[in-house]
Amino acid sequence: MPCSSALAPFVIAALVALGPLPAGAQNNAVPPPAAISQKAKLCGMCHGRKGLPSGKNTPIIAGQHESSLLIALQQYRNGARTDDLMGRIAKNLSDDDVKALAAYFSALPWPAYREPADAASITRLQALGAGKKCTSCHRKDFVGYANTPRVANQKLDYLIKSLSDFHDNKRPNVPGMTALVRDFSVDDIAAMAHYLAGF
Repeated sequence: MPCSSALAPFVIAALVALGPLPAGAQNNAVPPPAAISQKAKLCGMCHGRKGLPSGKNTPIIAGQHESSLLIALQQYRNGARTDDLMGRIAKNLSDDDVKALAAYFSALPWPAYREPADAASITRLQALGAGKKCTSCHRKDFVGYANTPRVANQKLDYLIKSLSDFHDNKRPNVPGMTALVRDFSVDDIAAMAHYLAGF
């Protein structure tokens, strides 16, 4: 089920209506602290109970770096990063909620997900010469570090949307990314996304 702004009232209502997250419901991990159990269950409705999102354009957050998750939630809350659904949800989170959710999801294992890129995508990306620029922030093997998110084996449709948003300056919160992909074509963006999703 795709997560969209049309679902926002129902998802937000679930924040109150849903009971605690059952033990082991996500990746057989330790359940979240009681104070955020309903909020973590709400996140799982789109981001996946077992860490792998079923919704289109929804990123994997299980196993993502804590600082990266923390920054994303803070930016959704203060409007520096925009999304109808995430913005509404984040505005209902306290500072303690944001910290606890980032800590909880970062401690989960990254789910098994990989969509191998075809040879044409790899060749196109190599011709762009973007690899070294990407790893200068996202580190070797694109696993990220601290404030910089992991993008290796991230959901393909989310990568395409994110890169497209940077290209179109819909995500001005990371000027370096906008500068990197400003001159990319639609096919260039697709090649990079396929490469990262299947890394």
